[in-house]
Amino acid sequence: MKKILVTGGAGYIGSHTVVELAQAGYEPVIIDDFVNSKESVLGGLREILGHDVPCHHVDCTNADALREVFRQEGDVAGVIHFAAFKAVGESVQKPLMYFQNNVGSLLTLIQVMTEAGVGNLVFSSSCTVYGAPDSLPVTEATPTKPATSPYGRTKQMCEDIVHDVSAAPGNQLHTILLRYFNPIGAHSSAKIGELPLGVPNNLVPFITQTAAGIREKLTINGDTYDTPDGTNIRDYIHVVDLAKAHITAVQRLLDRKATDVVETFNIGTGHGNSVLEVVKTFEEASGQKLNYVMGPPRPGDVPAIYADATKAADILGFKTETSLFDSLASAWKWQESLGK
Repeated sequence: MKKILVTGGAGYIGSHTVVELAQAGYEPVIIDDFVNSKESVLGGLREILGHDVPCHHVDCTNADALREVFRQEGDVAGVIHFAAFKAVGESVQKPLMYFQNNVGSLLTLIQVMTEAGVGNLVFSSSCTVYGAPDSLPVTEATPTKPATSPYGRTKQMCEDIVHDVSAAPGNQLHTILLRYFNPIGAHSSAKIGELPLGVPNNLVPFITQTAAGIREKLTINGDTYDTPDGTNIRDYIHVVDLAKAHITAVQRLLDRKATDVVETFNIGTGHGNSVLEVVKTFEEASGQKLNYVMGPPRPGDVPAIYADATKAADILGFKTETSLFDSLASAWKWQESLGK
């Protein structure tokens, strides 16, 4: 069993990836500071997998603490790096916090990995690196325009760091950059799912909390965008599908099948849905009527973005399996389980 460290492994995408790693025969080890996640997630993982997942309560910007994790764990085959702040709106309000955490944690991690002789990294990037693209869908060759938020800029910076480190003489680091689109939904067991702390920043948990009566109403951020119905268009991918892409990427690195020291893949469904389409599909999937109103656009948001997922299909053999309807149904099942 190859040991894979998962930073941010108690978070939304991280926890689902931990499940897929374990079920694929790997030994996942979580590193998380629980600033953006809850320790109850570990119980959910235990219920799904039937055993505890090792977890280190560590901030990834703390080099000494990270070194101790690598020392304790011994033979580590690779790292999946999720640990980051991720709210576009919050990053506009608190840019310094985002740069210190998102860029700082990657710098520290690469330093410690290099010292420990660990050379395989899957990095959690984002479609925000494309900024506001001139044409859709975006491919991996689409130019990365100026980011529309500090969050997006941190992802651009992190990708640049990986490329520069990899180009240095004597580099031992092999990296796959996965540019995600919009993960939604929850594990079929409803034991883990998206668990925002406080008011949700993402659309789907705000929808489910509104349907559950936790929020009075859903405010749709903008209905005057240059899209068919005026609302934002995004590429919504089920979180378990997204998690499976990481397993494929890890295996590619370990099998030394990568054709370059840094490879980049879009991970999305390949088509976009508007916010209003998501709202209507949720109502159909859940049987719940949503109370929603239109509000002003949110700073940092682009009108529309969705993936060309051809490269991931051709090279990784990765394709999404879950429909928008089923993804939203799983999100509602998760919300109902929280209510119980």
